[in-house]
Amino acid sequence: MQTERTVHEELERLLREVELPRVALVEQRMDTPPALPDIRESVREALGSVKLPGGSVAIGVGSRGVARIGAVVAALVEVLKEAGAEPFVVPAMGSHGASTAEGQAEVLAHLGVSEEQVGCPVRATMETVRIGTTPAGVAVYMDRNAWEADAVVVVNRVKPHTAFRGRVESGPTKMLAIGLGKQRGAHSIHSAGWGEIHNTIPDAARVAVESGKVAFGLATVENADEEPCKIVAIPAADLENGEAPLLEEAKKNLARLPFDDIDILIVDEIGKNISGDGADPNVTGRYPTPHAEGGPAVQILAYLGLTAETGGNANGLGMADVVTERLASAMDRPATYMNALTSTTPLPVKTPMVMPDDRSAIAAALMMCAGVAPEGVRLVRIANTLKLRRMWVSEALLGEVEKHESLAIFQEARPMSFGADGSLL
Repeated sequence: MQTERTVHEELERLLREVELPRVALVEQRMDTPPALPDIRESVREALGSVKLPGGSVAIGVGSRGVARIGAVVAALVEVLKEAGAEPFVVPAMGSHGASTAEGQAEVLAHLGVSEEQVGCPVRATMETVRIGTTPAGVAVYMDRNAWEADAVVVVNRVKPHTAFRGRVESGPTKMLAIGLGKQRGAHSIHSAGWGEIHNTIPDAARVAVESGKVAFGLATVENADEEPCKIVAIPAADLENGEAPLLEEAKKNLARLPFDDIDILIVDEIGKNISGDGADPNVTGRYPTPHAEGGPAVQILAYLGLTAETGGNANGLGMADVVTERLASAMDRPATYMNALTSTTPLPVKTPMVMPDDRSAIAAALMMCAGVAPEGVRLVRIANTLKLRRMWVSEALLGEVEKHESLAIFQEARPMSFGADGSLL
């Protein structure tokens, strides 16, 4: 049956006619601990509380966007060498880097952890050794190079996890259980079930510690600006007990959105260098499993682009309701799907509604915002979930901004601006 206009033309007309709200630039003041002024000295001070191993020492380093990770590892290598050890770095990142040895070494180099940058070899492999099982029967694996070393040290940031809640979440304990287990070990832990992972991770880490291989964990805690504000060395035997209070500090330091109810949240970019889930669910309120909660109630979530640093890994795009063609076309499907296969969470890699450009995506979000009049829409736009000191908000939120002691209007409300290609300016 012939129609005067195609469905595509009708869609364009509908979206073009949507009136977008005016937005103001708001600045958020966050009370947060100061960044450490000297990473090298802070690492040296922290290491004074643990016994340094000798012989060959494998240093497990992960792939998340841990601030100043290159400087932290370089300082650790320096101290270990002074103590007579022979350190080398191993990627401790599960299946990241497309689950290849070369890919994982490239990820580390991009983060500033290469032989030239940290002063010791980087030995990458996806080969593992099964080192035992948890009391529940979950197999525990370790990177072969790490297992064959005389000692193992892990370096990681302590922070709230994006998919579960527990006494320990993301940090050295998780790195021992999952990161050093490579793809096989990570899948083994996740396959035991997200409902039990808060127990499985500590149980698996204990298997690694009881092997006698692990010397200590070097943990960083970051402030609201994603800068290290504390570095602590925790002996292997005390790892879980030492990490738990650091998690509570990290939770207090986490930057969050200042609104509890948001009709539309627009995130300019997502990527693995920002969060394991592309955008941190602790900020967006959208979680990949039912075993974590917190953050604002968001009716419609829109993602506009991928970071260059994520290398096409679009894990997390499935949490959005609408994305742009720019984001969808930049997605490397194998790299993205590897996350879902290893973590057993398909939701974050599902493809949501795809719109041709930024303006169309925002217009679509407005059209789907049920029960909200255009002039009353509570819209927030952020660069990404790490950068929350400044954000654009619609006029409907300005009353709350004026009452909030930590918020101030930086630029008065104005119409949203777009380039000729429909991209937000």
